[in-house]
Amino acid sequence: MKLQIPENIQAITPYPPGKPLDELEREYGVKNSIKLASNENPWGPSPKAIAAIQDALGSLNRYPDGSSYYLTQAIAKHFGMSAQEIVLGSGSNEVIEFLVKAFVGVDDEVITSHPSFLMYQKFVQVRGGKNLVLPLKGMRHDLQAILASVTARTRLVFLDNPNNPTGTYINPADLYTFLSAMPEHVIVVLDEAYVDFMDMSYQVDIYSLIKNSDGRCPVVSLRTFSKAYGLSGLRVGFGLMAKEIADCLHKVRQPFNMNSLAQVAALAALEDTAFFDQTIKKTITGRNILMRGVEELGCKSYPSETNFFLIDVGGDADALYNAMLYKGVIVRSMRAYGFPQCIRITIGTDEENARFLNAFSECLKELEYV
Repeated sequence: MKLQIPENIQAITPYPPGKPLDELEREYGVKNSIKLASNENPWGPSPKAIAAIQDALGSLNRYPDGSSYYLTQAIAKHFGMSAQEIVLGSGSNEVIEFLVKAFVGVDDEVITSHPSFLMYQKFVQVRGGKNLVLPLKGMRHDLQAILASVTARTRLVFLDNPNNPTGTYINPADLYTFLSAMPEHVIVVLDEAYVDFMDMSYQVDIYSLIKNSDGRCPVVSLRTFSKAYGLSGLRVGFGLMAKEIADCLHKVRQPFNMNSLAQVAALAALEDTAFFDQTIKKTITGRNILMRGVEELGCKSYPSETNFFLIDVGGDADALYNAMLYKGVIVRSMRAYGFPQCIRITIGTDEENARFLNAFSECLKELEYV
């Protein structure tokens, strides 16, 4: 074939998907493995969400509600906003794609940090825009460096808060100062995928930032049902933003982008506050237990405001990752993110956390890291 592939597309490295759990078990000869690598909710979705899906199965011959009316209304009520200020996506990453499609053209600039979510940069590459990627400073977004890098062609700034993979948060006072200094032509996108796990005192007032944008840059908040709500497999995310921005995103959004089962499940999950509260409580408790256990084994755990945290294993992270696989425990090596001695671990159930600590202790000894 003689394909004429644009240079910006040729330059893109595809997102590396992980292998299915059963395939990893076959390769490594293990059974009953546990996955603590993808920041998922180990307790699953709300039983009410499962029941809502079951009730909706009989109507799958019909197209979904193209406006996601009931879910949008519920989200708006939850945040005290109007439905016109909500945009839903197949995962919050689709809302990221909408933002780039709507506001970034060829040679326009987008500022992101490294490490952070890889898809920010990939969407910009597809549009032919220019990525300006700045390193974290002390494992946090370097707000001063970002401000100094803004030009007349800057269209978007992405800040994941908390950051993935470091788990760090932006000090609210520093963020407000940063936003006040940002030119009005730049949209600052706060990716708050993990905000539900964050201490309330560290969270920013998104309602105020979106509603009171006169004289300063607009702010968009990205949220997801994949983490605290346990709906990763259904891909439900949304953005909170000014109506003027939402109107632009709807112009590039395909009809029926939210399937019927995702809509009813997310609505039921949002209403099940008891299940949500228990998920947050168990996650924070498990995180504290795991961090203490890691420290007792002689490794450094990094503070986190998410459902995961980094561990300095005192040696090669890839080797530790592979050793853990043979024990049926899947974690994430952070070498590709610039931390060659770190792994990232998701908080699991009590049983999964105990199994991790046992396997981790054995692997540290086998590799002679401690």
